[in-house]
Amino acid sequence: MDSTKIVGEKIKSLRETKEISIAELAVRSGLAEEQIERIENNVDLPSLAPLIKIARALGVRLGTFLDDQEEQGAVICRKQESEDTISFSNNAMDLRTHMRYHSLSKSKADKHMEPFIVDVEPTEETHFSLSSHEGEEFIYVMEGTIEVCHGKKCHLIEVGDSIYYDSIVPHHVHGYQGQAAKILAVIYTPI
Repeated sequence: MDSTKIVGEKIKSLRETKEISIAELAVRSGLAEEQIERIENNVDLPSLAPLIKIARALGVRLGTFLDDQEEQGAVICRKQESEDTISFSNNAMDLRTHMRYHSLSKSKADKHMEPFIVDVEPTEETHFSLSSHEGEEFIYVMEGTIEVCHGKKCHLIEVGDSIYYDSIVPHHVHGYQGQAAKILAVIYTPI
């Protein structure tokens, strides 16, 4: 199942339930009204940064957009369950995708971390826009090599290597020289 279309619908439903207009959500999140409309209507695939801003503006966790049901106790994610994916673009106003996220905890309630297995797709793109959001990220490389640009530095992270950084610093993650990779990513965003 591709969960991409669910995200826009959940954002719209949460916004309407909380009786927040698109204009008010735009002000709270710092995003353009048009961008929010395009995300809610599944026209654009959002990147993580705007999704995190929307989640904070709505007072919910990032994972709320992916959750099907919430479990209070321990949550186990079996291999076949992690095959459900969601795609994010590498630029919020752009339809190009370069990462497919497999949530490892989508039914866990009251969590503070969002763990994903991420398939980093090959790309011919060579210019990436850095983005930032509150919180922290931990990445462990399972296959291939990734390049993480964080602030003014770019780091090559190979199989078995990991990186942990503050995500408020502008950053971007992509496969080194456009190659495919697979990573374990854990994202923490305060509510």
